Amino acid sequence: MAITKRPKLLLLLTIAVVASWLKTYITYKTSFNMAIDNMMQEFILFLNPLFFLLFIYGFSMYMKTWKGTVRYLLITSGIMTIILYANVVFYRFYSDFITLPVLFQTNNFGDLGSSVLSSLRIHDPLYFADILIIWFAAKKMGEPAVKAAVRPMFRRLYFVGTAALLVLNLGLAETERPQLLTRSFDRELLVKNLGMYNYHLYDIYIQTKSHAQRALADGTELTEIENYTSANHAEPDPEMFGVAEGRNIIAISMESLQSFVINNDMNGHEVTPFLNSLTQDKDTFYFPNFYHQTGLGKTSDSEFIVENSLYPLSGGAVFFTHGGNTYNSMAEKLGDNGYYTNVMHPNGKSFWNRDMMYQALDIDHFYDIESYTVGEGEEVNWGMKDIPFFEQSADIMSEMPQPFYSRMITLTNHYPFTLDEEDKLIPEYDSNSRTLNRYFQAVRYMDEALKSLFDDLKEKGLYDNSIIVMYGDHYGISENHNKAMSKYLGEEITPLVSAELQKVPMFIHIPGYGEGETVEKLAGQIDVRPTLLHLMGIETKDDIQFGTDIFSPEHDEFVAFRDGRFITPENIYAGEVCYDLSTREEGDPAACEEGLQKVQQELKYSDMIINGDLLRFYRNQPVSGQEFELREAD
Repeated sequence: MAITKRPKLLLLLTIAVVASWLKTYITYKTSFNMAIDNMMQEFILFLNPLFFLLFIYGFSMYMKTWKGTVRYLLITSGIMTIILYANVVFYRFYSDFITLPVLFQTNNFGDLGSSVLSSLRIHDPLYFADILIIWFAAKKMGEPAVKAAVRPMFRRLYFVGTAALLVLNLGLAETERPQLLTRSFDRELLVKNLGMYNYHLYDIYIQTKSHAQRALADGTELTEIENYTSANHAEPDPEMFGVAEGRNIIAISMESLQSFVINNDMNGHEVTPFLNSLTQDKDTFYFPNFYHQTGLGKTSDSEFIVENSLYPLSGGAVFFTHGGNTYNSMAEKLGDNGYYTNVMHPNGKSFWNRDMMYQALDIDHFYDIESYTVGEGEEVNWGMKDIPFFEQSADIMSEMPQPFYSRMITLTNHYPFTLDEEDKLIPEYDSNSRTLNRYFQAVRYMDEALKSLFDDLKEKGLYDNSIIVMYGDHYGISENHNKAMSKYLGEEITPLVSAELQKVPMFIHIPGYGEGETVEKLAGQIDVRPTLLHLMGIETKDDIQFGTDIFSPEHDEFVAFRDGRFITPENIYAGEVCYDLSTREEGDPAACEEGLQKVQQELKYSDMIINGDLLRFYRNQPVSGQEFELREAD
């Protein structure tokens, strides 16, 4: 007796769901570093792919032919596999999950070739195994001799059961992680509790909602935000206000540089001898407790934070998603005070949408790769090696109108940290991570390049009348390399240690000042704008910004991360645990409650400003005469 289509269809549907379900769960466990604290979290992780797979594959029951059913299952499985695999490759590089805006950053993809290739693995074809299983099962079954459609009642019961599974998943997730969807700063939490595919649906909803915010904004939202930033303004230290007034500003974004290499060695080799010397230099302020606060936008996020003292977005790079907004950037403030503002970066002008975003930031000129001559052996990653970049940049600066504000972005110390043999000044490290092994060599080269820049500035007569600001832009070694980092540091990489590893070096070098020191205050990139503008004698009290002047006695020692973690002098909140820094052990959760409220408030306000493009109203709204004069004076 011939087997009808209905049993075959349901059997094939079951095979498709089970194959994709198990593949997804195995991928969770082998490809993503998601901490599981108890059996309930493990069960939720195991369960969460099932709803979406049952739902999306269930539409195969509506296909009118067997071939149509097989084709639908194969195409759907292929799309699911592409989504999953794309997240795997992205996670290997960023330790994070893809968001919708990232998928539209297509003009970056061509320049990411070396990074993507370094993230591929020989076993990667196994991620496509379920497609082959479905194809093989369909082929072995063969087309049924007798057609029989799935009854409507069965389809209805199927989808009702699927919906019930979603409710169960959400209920368990809410029990395990209350307010999951309203405190969604951490994408790992969303994937752990909702599942990879549901997370992407939620991301689409969030991105759609954020685009609607601009259309609905009318400026009234600013009042509450203005009150908050005004109340938290830190008055500048009178002794530091204007100490660098009139000088050129050279701000250097040090690619992927983390603080764990400063005043440290690697197997007896000093990694950053020049920067180490600056930590003791009397013309230099060194900030050992300074943190990057970037999100998925990495270097572009660092630029955005430093220029605007706003937080980056959770779901993508502001440079891409909101390049047409109105901002009140540091470059604009300096331009209003007679500075020629520019960015120097030997890369394509459209990378990270910089050519458009720099217009929004009121930057006068962008010296991109076309402004440089890349000689033989001088090319690296997506542009030019740091030493020739600095040398040619000094030549360009010597011809600029003064005073100028030049923000320089380095390139050599970029993942995957590969160097030509002549640029390897120290040996590789000897861990199980090729990335970390090469990292020390790339950092050593950048340190040498920075030393050469100081020499070039002196030779061009620019050094004495400039202030040189240097800061790490984001982490270089992700949590994917914790085992190797644990070996180097000699301690386990706990969530607390991982948060502390987000420290990046920050230097403010004022030639001839003579009163530099190590500033132990806790600070982050969001504090750079008010700190630097106050050093230049430019007031910021009427600006909407979330950072505070680090030199101010009123400086707020609070560092918030885009994923909801935060650091205070007493506590670190990371991995959903409140750590007491006096004991470095888990402490009283109540000690972090005020910080949790603060980080949620500030991230919410910053998102409102960006998504609603609220600063367009701030500039044009009616103000009193006194306020208008103050803003005009700025």
